[in-house]
Amino acid sequence: MPDPTQQYPAPAMEQAAAHKKRLRIAQGILLLFHVTGFVGLGFAEDPSFYLQFVPLNLLLTVGLLLAFQKEYTPSFVWFCLVTMAVGFFIEVIGVRTGLLFGFYKYGPTLGVQWLSVPLMIGVNWLMLTYTTGVLARYLPIPNFGRAVLATLLMVGLDACLEPMAVRYDFWQWRFDVIPFQNFKGWFAVSLILQVFFNRTDFDKRNDLAPFVYMLQLIFFFGLGLLH
Repeated sequence: MPDPTQQYPAPAMEQAAAHKKRLRIAQGILLLFHVTGFVGLGFAEDPSFYLQFVPLNLLLTVGLLLAFQKEYTPSFVWFCLVTMAVGFFIEVIGVRTGLLFGFYKYGPTLGVQWLSVPLMIGVNWLMLTYTTGVLARYLPIPNFGRAVLATLLMVGLDACLEPMAVRYDFWQWRFDVIPFQNFKGWFAVSLILQVFFNRTDFDKRNDLAPFVYMLQLIFFFGLGLLH
């Protein structure tokens, strides 16, 4: 009777075990940061101490997420740069004109700004586009269907995020009302970026992506329930 442990070469099994260990470590780090932030923002009398770490948390999340990208091809680097640039400058247009998302302005929470938009916004657009794009690849449907699904995942997360973003001064809306135009704008821009994601040739597997999306969703939805 063949030994089941010999069905795969030993080096391959060792690589799989090492990958699984790295994945668990990354998930543990992200969970620690988000639980700490959740407790601090949700229960501290003065959340300002925790808010100063928001940009760091975003960079850490994206850094760990991209560490699990299978290959770093020129096409993948191009996708990342274009997505960050488009996301950032779309927000610049949005802030200055109010035509895309409605009238809003950014607060200090997301860190250093250029043209009245935090530099972290481009990173955030990359994280959301990449994570939801990878998630949609799990379904055996045409690429445009995947793009629409990933777009809906992005808009759904934004719907959970918006009230908390206003509360913690990520940004502020005119008259303190989140306009429906914001979600329509998000859908349009997200769909364009998702089509770009699907048409760009790189390996679209990432074992950390589902965890990152669910962690973000639970984090902001949970804060919303507390307030």
